Amino acid sequence: MILRLPIGLLFAAACTKPAPGPLEETLALPADTLEVEWAELPTAAPVAGGRWAVVSPGWDAAVIADLPARALRPLGGPRQQAYLHPFQVFSAGDSIYVADWGRRRTTIWTGEGKLMDSLPAVDAVRGSYLRARDAAAQLYFQVDPQPRRDGSGNQDSIAIVRAPASLARFDTVARLAPRELARVTRENSTRFEQPIFSGNDMWGVWPDGTVWIARRAHNQVVTVDSRGKLSKGPALPDPVYEVGPADRELFLRAYPAEVRPKETDLTWASLFPPFAAAFTAPGGIWLEKSKPALDSLRRIHVLDRSGNLRRVLLLHGQARLLAVGTEKILVAEPFEHGVRLMEIRIPLQR
Repeated sequence: MILRLPIGLLFAAACTKPAPGPLEETLALPADTLEVEWAELPTAAPVAGGRWAVVSPGWDAAVIADLPARALRPLGGPRQQAYLHPFQVFSAGDSIYVADWGRRRTTIWTGEGKLMDSLPAVDAVRGSYLRARDAAAQLYFQVDPQPRRDGSGNQDSIAIVRAPASLARFDTVARLAPRELARVTRENSTRFEQPIFSGNDMWGVWPDGTVWIARRAHNQVVTVDSRGKLSKGPALPDPVYEVGPADRELFLRAYPAEVRPKETDLTWASLFPPFAAAFTAPGGIWLEKSKPALDSLRRIHVLDRSGNLRRVLLLHGQARLLAVGTEKILVAEPFEHGVRLMEIRIPLQR
């Protein structure tokens, strides 16, 4: 038996009926692309000089992508020994930070791909990996709750923790909402599981040390400045999408046929969260909005630092946003033989 828990206010933004947003602007996908053989969409971060640091966890790949030159260069060179299984990447200033679960550390690189330093997984934050850095060299971690054997520990909130570069102290800056959980009973055993497509709060840090949090349940952005002052943005104008059969089928196709689970063996969310990804951008936040599988348009909300909606950009097809730079964004689109990486110049605001 599966008993679904309430998803919290059923997206309060849908009930408060915020004012209509700005006019939508279509982003034209470029004809020139850079194709890679990866079987899944990577993660990425902007690098000085108009390039991108790109990590593909499934292929243990970390590269510098130069799309105008149509070149991919392995971070550290083809024979590097600094990382084994990279899975996350972010940039701060002129540095690139790559989290590697194989060596349990975060390696730090120049924009040219030279190794500068490394930070081991920190026991004081239960082995969490570095997630962000501000201009004062303060470090930020996400500390998840201890799940316990039945998953019930995930009902607790998630901490955003800040530390100086010396790691001499650790302060909780803010907390993310607990994950949406479902209580699942199978074969006389009860567990708490996160439904597929349910989504989570997302966060980031601006150079001045202000932390922003995109709240899933309320569909709004809150900020906590370096002095601890909390500010809340307005509810964002979004429709609420139900998770349908096509969405579940597309998810299951990602499994090889020989190990593909049955739809009834998995726990599914009833509704999509209002956003699928969130990105720190110069002067604001970009939210990649959720969409059903059969929808051919994906919306991107461009917010200012107060969480106000300033622009709505449209991506056609199955393209996904990977990273936001000063003048361009990096998007990726899966195809039969891998992934296409594409740069799009951010259009001037009208």
